[in-house]
Order: sequence, then structure tokens, then C-alpha cells
Amino acid sequence: MNTVEHETAPAKAGRREWLGLAVLALPCLLYSMDLTVLHLAVPKLTADLQPSGAELLWIIDIYGFLVAGSLITMGTLGDRIGRRRLLLFGAAAFGAASVAAAFSTSARMLIATRALLGVAGATIAPSTLSLIRNMFLDPRQRTTAIGIWITSFSVGGAIGPLIGGLMLEAFWWGSVFLTAVPVMVLLLIVGPRLLPEYRDPNPGRPDPISALLSLAAVLAMIFGLKRIAQDGLAIAPVLFIVAGAAVGVAFVRRQLRLPDPLIDLRLFRMPAFSASLATYGLSILFSFGGFLFLPQYLQLVLGLSPFRGGLWTLPWALAFVVGSLLTPVIVRRIHPAFVMAAGLTVAAIGFALFTRIDASTGFAMFAGGSTMFALGLAPVFTLTTDLVVGSAPPERAGAAAAISETSAEFGGALGIAIFGSIGVAVYRTMLGDALPPGVPVQTADAARATLGGAVVVAGQLAPPLGAELTRAAQTAFIAGLRICAAISAIGSIALAVLAVVALRGTRPSAPSA
Repeated sequence: MNTVEHETAPAKAGRREWLGLAVLALPCLLYSMDLTVLHLAVPKLTADLQPSGAELLWIIDIYGFLVAGSLITMGTLGDRIGRRRLLLFGAAAFGAASVAAAFSTSARMLIATRALLGVAGATIAPSTLSLIRNMFLDPRQRTTAIGIWITSFSVGGAIGPLIGGLMLEAFWWGSVFLTAVPVMVLLLIVGPRLLPEYRDPNPGRPDPISALLSLAAVLAMIFGLKRIAQDGLAIAPVLFIVAGAAVGVAFVRRQLRLPDPLIDLRLFRMPAFSASLATYGLSILFSFGGFLFLPQYLQLVLGLSPFRGGLWTLPWALAFVVGSLLTPVIVRRIHPAFVMAAGLTVAAIGFALFTRIDASTGFAMFAGGSTMFALGLAPVFTLTTDLVVGSAPPERAGAAAAISETSAEFGGALGIAIFGSIGVAVYRTMLGDALPPGVPVQTADAARATLGGAVVVAGQLAPPLGAELTRAAQTAFIAGLRICAAISAIGSIALAVLAVVALRGTRPSAPSA
């Protein structure tokens, strides 16, 4: 009996695999940096390229749109042609597109290069995660590796604004893109030596029509959700969502008919896969109730500079890192479902603390609430990702990783749309009832649009009236933030119950011998 167990036990990862994991963490760090760093460059970029309002929105959004829309295609492509090959190709394309973006001479050129960055960036998450699936066969080691993988994303998100701010103080706006180039060159040099190659031994025939359908479905729905978040509920974005859903139905029906589908829908019949996927997407959705309004709160309510505001966010970034790294240790003694439930409960307490913040909140209160929900959500992200990828067959790891990341993109977009709409509705309703008398009609309209607009027009009024308008706008904004935080707290508790019920019979598994 002991001999059989020894023969079928998965092989342990060695020094080469852990060095390979360090290599995989580098592009993930840059991937998350590129999502945030551009926002700091917008003032200089606008002065230089003079984009229209629509062009500026596309410059900011096109990267995330094409990342989301290309994930499924890239994940499946990696399974077919080789995950290392796809990652290295994506790294080369990402580096070249970064140079082109840095030296863009027009708004349209920058939109095009950002689009190329999005397509190249879509190779990173599924390729790196599926490589981890095959490099770390032991379930405990794989959980640790995925925790480190997720940590690299949070570190990139944390240091992105800081590095971007330093670059912009010394150089032109395009310099924020060049930070990716040396890292991608390093990946191209050491990747072939440290990363093994994996592909599906029976990949089947590619289906370009399925790839186009998946891209159209995801892009249309994400676009509609983002427009609702920015402009409120309207007919046009709803039509985009409906059209995307219709294309998605056509995509699913095509997969059921094809002998070699782009996505193996049998993955969704696995309880561990589908339940973990739902938990992952919903946890990201609820996280936006706490994260979405914090940059505006720090700068427009507390009056912090962008750099000081970035420093205030470091505790939650560090808490996320700590939570991701501690999860593999905790899950050795406690079942993953109960670890996730406990984490979601801690996150709910953090969200609940944010229902008490106001214009005089200090650093300790802010750091306490943000640290708690970051620390609580970290094990949820780590374990659901591990369960999704670990429950799929090794030859389908790229597709499973792509589905996982697409779920995260949808959760984020839906979170922005829902909580953005709620926050804006509360803000406009409360400010409309609390506008001080004497505010001109045009000024009142600008103030009701956004908190940023209210602060700008309040500065143009006489001091007593301007100060009253600023206080009224800040109070209305805080009310919206508190309501969204309360919804996230309640949602996190409900999700904790779901995790226990749906996942208590599931553990990360090793592939069969």
C-alpha cells in the first residue's frame, strides 16, 4: 500500500521550478502596473497630444477591453501551440508595443498601440497560470505558487502609481510605458532556459469563428457595463450588453456542435470548477464596493496629494500580499472552504468599518478598514484560482486559466457598473436636496455631475458659498460610499455562506499519474 502511494504521489517542484515562478511573476507585475499607471500620465498626455474627450476615454479603456476580450482565445491558443511559446511571443509584442506607445505622436496612434498592448497582455495571465499548473504538480506547492502569482499582481498595482509618479516627475508622459521593456527583455532571455514547454497533445483544429464570437461577446458586454458606470443607465449601453449576451449564446451553441471546441464546456459540469468560478467573480464584484471610490475620497474629500494618497493605500496592498502568502500555510490545517468563509467574514468587517468614515477620518481608521478587507479577500482569490485551475485536466489548464481571468474581468466590470451607478445616484439625489441657496444653475449642474466637478466649480465661487458647496458635495459623496460599503459587507457574508455550502467537499487535486 505504501509503495502504491509513493508511486502515484505527484512529483515535488525543485529549484528550477521556483526560479521559473520568479520569472513568471515579472510579466504579471507589469500587467497590473499597466492597468493603473496611465491615469497619472493623463494631464501631461492631454497637453501634448490634445485628444478629444472620446479619444481620451479610448486611450484609457482600450487596454482593459482587449485584455478581457482576448483572454479566452489566448488561453486556448496556449494549450494548442505551447504555453511558453505564447508567453514569450506575448512578451516580445508587449515590449514592442510599449516602445511604440511611449513615442506616440497622436491620440489615434496611442489608441492603436494601447490596443496592441491589450492583446499582448491577454497572453500573460492564462500562460503564466497554466504553466504554474503544470510546473507544480503537488497541491500544496501549487497553492503556494498561485499565492505568489496573485501577490505579483497586487504588488504591481501598489507600486505602479509610485513608480509612475517618479517617472513623470523626471521624464515625459511616455516614460511610464518604458518600464516594461527591460523586464520583457529579461523574460525573453531567461524564459527559454527556466520555463518548460507544455501543450495539449491532441489540440484539434482551431476555429477562428469561435475566437471572433468570444471576442465580440466579451467586448460588447464589458463596453456596455463600463458605459453604464460612466454615464448611468441608458438605452445604448443596455443594447450593447444584450447584443453581447446574444453573441455569447451563439458562441456556446457553436461550441456544443464543434468536434474541437474553443472552450470545453464540460469543465462547467465539474462542481469544483463552476462553484469556484462563481465565488471568484462575485468576490471581485463585492470588492469594488470598498475600492471603487477610495481614490476620489482620499484626494477630493481628505485633500491628500496623489503621492500621499498612494502612501495611504500601501497598507491594503501589503495586507493583500501577506494574505496571499499566508493562505498556503493556513490551508494545510483548515479546509479551503472554511478559510474562504473566514476571509470573507473578515472582509465584511472591513467593509463595515467603511460605513463609518467621514471627512475627518484619520489614517488609522482608513488603514484598519482597508487592511481587513484586503487581508480577507486575499485567500479567496488565491484558493478559488487554485481550485479552478487544479480541477481542470492538465491539457486544458490554459483554457481554465483564461475562463478564470475572464470571470474576474466580468466581476470587476459588473462591480464598477453596479456600485458606480449606486454611488452616483445617491450622490446626485443627496446633493440635489442639499445645494446651498445662491448657487448658479450651471454651477449646480456641474456640481451634481461628479464630486470632482463640484470641487472645481466651488473654487470659482465666493469663499463662504464655495465652502458650503464643497461640504455638501463631500457629504453626498460619503453617503454613496457608505451605502456601497454596506452592500459589500452584506454580500461578503452571503458569499461566505455560499463558499461553505458549495465548496466544503472540494480540495485542490493533483493530476492523475
